Amino acid sequence: MPYCWTIRFKRALHDRRHQSLAFERLVSNSIACRGEHLHGIILMMLRVRAIDCHQFITQMSQAIAHSSTPTGAPMRVSLLSLSLILAAGISQPLAAQSVSEAELAELKQQLATLQARIQALEAQAADAKPTASTTAANSPQVSTQGGVKVSTAEKDFKFSLSGRMHWDAYAFDRDIAPVTGTSELRRARLILQGKAYGWEYKLEQDFAAGSNLDGLRDAYIATQVGPGKLTIGQFKPYRSMDELTSSNELLMTERAYASATGVFNGRQFQQGVGYLIGGEDYTLGASVFNLRNTASSRNEGLGVAARTTWAPLRSDDTTVHLGLSLSHENSNHKTPGLSARANYAGRRGPSLTIATTPEGSGQSVNVVGLEAAAAMGSAFVQAEYMQARYGQPMGRDQRVDAWYVQGSWLLNGGHKPYKAEAGVFGSAKVESGGQWELVARHDQIRNRDLADRQARSTTFGVNYYANPALRFMLNYTRGDNQLNGDNTGQYALRTQFVF
Repeated sequence: MPYCWTIRFKRALHDRRHQSLAFERLVSNSIACRGEHLHGIILMMLRVRAIDCHQFITQMSQAIAHSSTPTGAPMRVSLLSLSLILAAGISQPLAAQSVSEAELAELKQQLATLQARIQALEAQAADAKPTASTTAANSPQVSTQGGVKVSTAEKDFKFSLSGRMHWDAYAFDRDIAPVTGTSELRRARLILQGKAYGWEYKLEQDFAAGSNLDGLRDAYIATQVGPGKLTIGQFKPYRSMDELTSSNELLMTERAYASATGVFNGRQFQQGVGYLIGGEDYTLGASVFNLRNTASSRNEGLGVAARTTWAPLRSDDTTVHLGLSLSHENSNHKTPGLSARANYAGRRGPSLTIATTPEGSGQSVNVVGLEAAAAMGSAFVQAEYMQARYGQPMGRDQRVDAWYVQGSWLLNGGHKPYKAEAGVFGSAKVESGGQWELVARHDQIRNRDLADRQARSTTFGVNYYANPALRFMLNYTRGDNQLNGDNTGQYALRTQFVF
């Protein structure tokens, strides 16, 4: 028993005027100490014959019955101490008091009640602890890196809000074509995506392209079916490596001609159904779609696209990628004309139409694409070749060839990661102090069946990744077309922020 308690109680008990105070302290401290040293206090008081056993148990029972602990921990009142009281009531004659058989029975009953109450409180507190931990484990998990991510502990339900802003400024070295330097918000997207009841969903609006359906990009639901993922809605058909690479991770400010920037002009997001199987070093995907997006008119055009990729070599600092894609688009009733077009001096610069299939002609556009890429330490190279046939109502098909080679070098070291589930490469990890990247590309597209329908461009640039969210891009593009001999250059500066 603590020494300070002993002194206080001895002084109080030897002074009859303080016996009432001593008794109150005994009861209150019995609760406070939860049974620690309690039997020592009681034995001391029994020796000086200062307490009434009957009175102590009665008031102790009442105190425990009305007590609680804020933490839910049990009050461990020592049953040994209570037993000592009962034993003292039987074996020691207390001053001015005798215990009858009836009183003894009553004391035993009160002691049993007190013991039951203590056990109930202990059980209640024991149940409260796992309940609290279970509640914490089941609470929603919230995280942010600029955007917002919310999920249940089991990850069965998820929700996230993210976005991107690409702000561009252009200046031109004019030649023949009339061009105007300008600035624009290239992309301003908000993205809602998540998972509910086993289905993933994504809704992406680009406000830079319009505040209505003109700006709707990805808008689909998807779920796991067998070894692959089934996607329903509006999304990119499975074709072209450069097209399927996120705009946040492109080497240049604009994509190459072997994409929706050239061969598949204006046909980037389509409405349909897709199925994609992805492994550690391969992908196999196919999609069937209507030749429209949410911004175009209804038509009966039908398209089919398929792509497969394989990474025969993958290690910590080296990845080799190979790919093959096929695409068929049939321009049925009310289908807008299908074309290949090249902006040979960058976006907002001069353009040249390479080939067309007339509106609603019933003719088809068939494309075969080959792709190869490799990341070797800080070096990266990527190339694609596409051969397209644009059907004509009269005469033979127009054959279009498009190809490019592009590469980069990370000046601060690092390595471009491979996204095996999509068959594309991403941006290198940005360490403290940022990451510098030198980039270059040569790009070409031509119609083999129409004279002078050819465009070429060469681009050099530098990218600076300030952090994982912020990137600055500077490109210089020099392009020409053989139709009129125009040779125009463009300086393009982009500020990119992703959250």
